[in-house]
Amino acid sequence: MAASTGRVLVVDDEPIVREILDGYLHRGGFDVATASDGPGALDAFETHSPDLIVLDLMLPGIDGLEVFRRIRTT
Repeated sequence: MAASTGRVLVVDDEPIVREILDGYLHRGGFDVATASDGPGALDAFETHSPDLIVLDLMLPGIDGLEVFRRIRTT
């Protein structure tokens, strides 16, 4: 099995979007974590230390812009 290309966090409240991106990224060799809302995104960011985040702006709980702001402070 090949080494991971990197870690990606996919954040979207639509399950089909998360599933499709997760599938493509896994096939590309990435280690993928997903979240469906703002609080989950912040938790996943802390847990997985992603190299890249694919972030929806319209999220339940905490919107994507606020998630982005909080992540940028770390």
